[in-house]
Amino acid sequence: MENRIPLIGDPMPELKVTTTRGKKTLPGDYAGKWFVLFSHPADFTPVCTTEFVAFQKRYDKFKELGCELVGMSVDQVFAHIKWEEWINEKLGVEIEFPIIADDGSVAARLGMVHPGKGSNTVRAVFIVDPEGIVRAILYYPQELGRNMDEVLRMVKAMQVSDANKVAMPANWPNNELIGDSVIIPPATDVETAKKRVAEYENYDWWFCHKKL
Repeated sequence: MENRIPLIGDPMPELKVTTTRGKKTLPGDYAGKWFVLFSHPADFTPVCTTEFVAFQKRYDKFKELGCELVGMSVDQVFAHIKWEEWINEKLGVEIEFPIIADDGSVAARLGMVHPGKGSNTVRAVFIVDPEGIVRAILYYPQELGRNMDEVLRMVKAMQVSDANKVAMPANWPNNELIGDSVIIPPATDVETAKKRVAEYENYDWWFCHKKL
């Protein structure tokens, strides 16, 4: 198999990993579920701590969408466990999702180390669907913490898009033009283009939208 960084639309490569919740295989152990794999530069660092607390506080919302969380960094598993204990003791938050203890092979396979930003993993996010297909990829520099509400919005929006065969506008469900409406895929022939204007709310035949 070609050994390259996966792209959007590619199958997630099979990864056998050690985590704080035991040995796991990705994506196989999450077959039939969405999951978000996210890397952080290192345990016991301030920005990463704020991120883990933020993900945990939204964990129930992810699970409501049938989506699991999996953290990761190039740290040994005992460091992850100790950091989890610290977060629970000092901040009153129990981390319930697994954290991968990577020896560097997973980070290399997924393109999480960017030499221009140092030797640690950047803040990467891979959103994977129930068929094990990579649906979205985000990379953030070490100095910038992520917006977990946006990651949650992405999962929900892609699920709505898949279920209804529609596209999602900017800032959905709070778009400046069409609110929480969704976008009808553009017509590909003249007859359909003419029908669209009568069938849907629209700005033109190529910009039709509807409420769900």
